[in-house]
Amino acid sequence: MTVSSTARRHHDPGFLAIAILKLVKGALLLLLGIGTLSLLDKSVMAHVADWAHTTQIDLHSRILQKLLIKLGMARNRDLVLISGTSFFFAALLLTEGVGLLFEKVWAEYLTFVITGSFLPIEVYELTRRVTTPRVAVLTLNALVVAYLALRLQQRAMAKRRARAASIWRIDRDGTCAENGGRRERTSPPPS
Repeated sequence: MTVSSTARRHHDPGFLAIAILKLVKGALLLLLGIGTLSLLDKSVMAHVADWAHTTQIDLHSRILQKLLIKLGMARNRDLVLISGTSFFFAALLLTEGVGLLFEKVWAEYLTFVITGSFLPIEVYELTRRVTTPRVAVLTLNALVVAYLALRLQQRAMAKRRARAASIWRIDRDGTCAENGGRRERTSPPPS
Protein backbone atom coordinates (compact mmCIF):
# COMPACT_ATOMS: atom_id res chain seq x y z
CA MET A 1 0.00 0.00 0.00
CA THR A 2 1.48 3.33 -0.97
CA VAL A 3 0.89 6.63 0.71
CA SER A 4 -0.06 9.45 -1.59
CA SER A 5 2.15 12.52 -1.64
CA THR A 6 -0.70 14.67 -0.34
CA ALA A 7 -1.14 12.44 2.72
CA ARG A 8 2.54 12.71 3.69
CA ARG A 9 3.39 15.23 6.33
CA HIS A 10 5.97 17.80 5.29
CA HIS A 11 8.35 18.82 8.04
CA ASP A 12 9.47 22.41 8.30
CA PRO A 13 13.16 22.39 7.27
CA GLY A 14 13.93 25.24 9.68
CA PHE A 15 12.51 23.33 12.64
CA LEU A 16 14.37 20.22 11.51
CA ALA A 17 17.69 22.09 11.33
CA ILE A 18 17.17 23.71 14.73
CA ALA A 19 16.12 20.36 16.23
CA ILE A 20 19.25 18.65 14.92
CA LEU A 21 21.40 21.50 16.25
CA LYS A 22 19.77 21.26 19.69
CA LEU A 23 20.06 17.46 19.76
CA VAL A 24 23.76 17.54 18.83
CA LYS A 25 24.50 20.21 21.45
CA GLY A 26 22.51 18.24 24.03
CA ALA A 27 24.39 15.03 23.26
CA LEU A 28 27.75 16.82 23.53
CA LEU A 29 26.79 18.31 26.89
CA LEU A 30 25.61 14.91 28.08
CA LEU A 31 28.98 13.43 27.13
CA LEU A 32 30.74 16.33 28.88
CA GLY A 33 28.74 15.64 32.05
CA ILE A 34 29.58 11.95 31.95
CA GLY A 35 33.23 12.72 31.27
CA THR A 36 33.36 15.17 34.15
CA LEU A 37 31.84 12.62 36.49
CA SER A 38 34.50 10.14 35.45
CA LEU A 39 37.13 12.63 36.64
CA LEU A 40 35.87 12.21 40.20
CA ASP A 41 37.71 8.90 40.21
CA LYS A 42 41.28 9.46 41.41
CA SER A 43 42.62 6.82 39.05
CA VAL A 44 41.81 9.00 36.02
CA MET A 45 45.27 10.61 36.09
CA ALA A 46 46.80 7.14 36.11
CA HIS A 47 44.62 6.18 33.13
CA VAL A 48 45.76 9.31 31.26
CA ALA A 49 49.38 8.46 32.00
CA ASP A 50 48.83 4.85 30.83
CA TRP A 51 47.10 6.11 27.71
CA ALA A 52 49.97 8.50 27.00
CA HIS A 53 52.49 5.68 27.47
CA THR A 54 50.47 3.29 25.25
CA THR A 55 50.15 5.83 22.45
CA GLN A 56 53.82 6.78 22.89
CA ILE A 57 53.11 10.41 23.73
CA ASP A 58 55.93 12.13 25.56
CA LEU A 59 54.96 12.42 29.23
CA HIS A 60 57.15 15.49 29.49
CA SER A 61 55.37 17.45 26.77
CA ARG A 62 53.94 20.75 27.94
CA ILE A 63 50.44 20.01 26.67
CA LEU A 64 50.19 16.72 28.54
CA GLN A 65 51.73 18.25 31.65
CA LYS A 66 49.12 21.05 31.61
CA LEU A 67 46.35 18.47 31.18
CA LEU A 68 47.63 16.40 34.10
CA ILE A 69 47.95 19.49 36.28
CA LYS A 70 44.41 20.58 35.45
CA LEU A 71 43.09 17.10 36.17
CA GLY A 72 44.89 17.04 39.48
CA MET A 73 43.90 20.55 40.55
CA ALA A 74 40.17 20.23 39.85
CA ARG A 75 38.30 19.84 43.11
CA ASN A 76 35.47 17.36 43.49
CA ARG A 77 33.03 20.20 44.21
CA ASP A 78 33.94 21.89 40.93
CA LEU A 79 33.59 18.66 38.99
CA VAL A 80 30.18 17.95 40.51
CA LEU A 81 29.05 21.51 39.68
CA ILE A 82 30.28 21.22 36.09
CA SER A 83 28.69 17.82 35.56
CA GLY A 84 25.39 18.86 37.18
CA THR A 85 25.19 21.99 35.04
CA SER A 86 26.07 19.97 31.93
CA PHE A 87 23.34 17.43 32.69
CA PHE A 88 20.78 20.19 33.29
CA PHE A 89 21.51 21.99 30.02
CA ALA A 90 21.75 18.68 28.15
CA ALA A 91 18.26 17.76 29.36
CA LEU A 92 16.99 21.20 28.34
CA LEU A 93 18.57 21.03 24.87
CA LEU A 94 17.41 17.46 24.29
CA THR A 95 13.88 18.43 25.33
CA GLU A 96 13.92 21.36 22.91
CA GLY A 97 15.35 19.20 20.12
CA VAL A 98 12.83 16.38 20.50
CA GLY A 99 9.95 18.85 20.81
CA LEU A 100 11.01 20.69 17.66
CA LEU A 101 11.56 17.41 15.85
CA PHE A 102 7.92 16.54 16.52
CA GLU A 103 6.93 20.16 15.72
CA LYS A 104 5.32 20.84 19.08
CA VAL A 105 4.22 24.43 19.69
CA TRP A 106 5.45 24.37 23.31
CA ALA A 107 8.94 23.50 22.00
CA GLU A 108 8.89 26.53 19.72
CA TYR A 109 8.07 28.82 22.63
CA LEU A 110 10.57 27.09 24.95
CA THR A 111 13.37 27.32 22.40
CA PHE A 112 12.53 30.93 21.57
CA VAL A 113 12.59 32.02 25.23
CA ILE A 114 15.66 30.04 26.29
CA THR A 115 17.77 30.82 23.22
CA GLY A 116 16.72 34.47 23.34
CA SER A 117 17.62 34.71 27.02
CA PHE A 118 21.23 33.78 26.24
CA LEU A 119 21.70 36.49 23.57
CA PRO A 120 22.54 39.30 26.06
CA ILE A 121 25.15 37.08 27.72
CA GLU A 122 26.67 36.24 24.35
CA VAL A 123 26.78 39.94 23.39
CA TYR A 124 28.45 40.75 26.72
CA GLU A 125 31.05 38.02 26.18
CA LEU A 126 31.65 39.34 22.68
CA THR A 127 32.31 42.84 24.03
CA ARG A 128 34.92 41.43 26.39
CA ARG A 129 36.81 39.55 23.69
CA VAL A 130 35.93 39.02 20.04
CA THR A 131 36.64 35.52 18.79
CA THR A 132 35.38 33.65 15.76
CA PRO A 133 33.56 30.97 17.79
CA ARG A 134 31.77 33.63 19.88
CA VAL A 135 30.68 35.50 16.77
CA ALA A 136 29.50 32.24 15.18
CA VAL A 137 27.50 31.22 18.27
CA LEU A 138 25.89 34.65 18.58
CA THR A 139 25.01 34.73 14.88
CA LEU A 140 23.60 31.21 14.91
CA ASN A 141 21.50 31.81 18.03
CA ALA A 142 20.25 35.15 16.70
CA LEU A 143 19.16 33.43 13.48
CA VAL A 144 17.37 30.72 15.49
CA VAL A 145 15.53 33.34 17.57
CA ALA A 146 14.61 35.38 14.48
CA TYR A 147 13.32 32.31 12.64
CA LEU A 148 11.26 31.16 15.63
CA ALA A 149 9.87 34.67 16.13
CA LEU A 150 8.79 34.73 12.48
CA ARG A 151 7.16 31.29 12.70
CA LEU A 152 5.40 32.10 15.98
CA GLN A 153 4.06 35.33 14.47
CA GLN A 154 2.84 33.46 11.39
CA ARG A 155 1.11 30.90 13.63
CA ALA A 156 -0.58 33.66 15.66
CA MET A 157 -1.77 35.43 12.50
CA ALA A 158 -3.17 32.19 11.07
CA LYS A 159 -4.98 31.54 14.33
CA ARG A 160 -6.51 35.05 14.27
CA ARG A 161 -7.61 34.61 10.66
CA ALA A 162 -9.18 31.24 11.47
CA ARG A 163 -11.01 32.72 14.44
CA ALA A 164 -12.28 35.63 12.33
CA ALA A 165 -13.38 33.25 9.58
CA SER A 166 -15.32 31.13 12.05
CA ILE A 167 -17.12 34.21 13.37
CA TRP A 168 -17.92 35.62 9.92
CA ARG A 169 -19.03 32.69 7.76
CA ILE A 170 -20.15 34.05 4.41
CA ASP A 171 -22.76 32.04 2.53
CA ARG A 172 -22.87 31.70 -1.25
CA ASP A 173 -25.74 34.15 -1.55
CA GLY A 174 -23.76 36.93 0.15
CA THR A 175 -25.46 36.74 3.50
CA CYS A 176 -23.36 36.32 6.57
CA ALA A 177 -23.91 33.88 9.41
CA GLU A 178 -22.38 35.26 12.59
CA ASN A 179 -22.02 33.03 15.67
CA GLY A 180 -24.41 30.47 14.23
CA GLY A 181 -27.32 32.91 13.55
CA ARG A 182 -28.23 34.22 10.10
CA ARG A 183 -28.40 37.91 9.36
CA GLU A 184 -27.51 40.27 6.56
CA ARG A 185 -23.99 41.55 6.48
CA THR A 186 -23.81 45.16 7.66
CA SER A 187 -20.06 45.54 7.70
CA PRO A 188 -17.23 43.73 5.96
CA PRO A 189 -15.61 40.85 7.82
CA PRO A 190 -12.47 41.74 9.78
CA SER A 191 -9.22 41.00 7.99
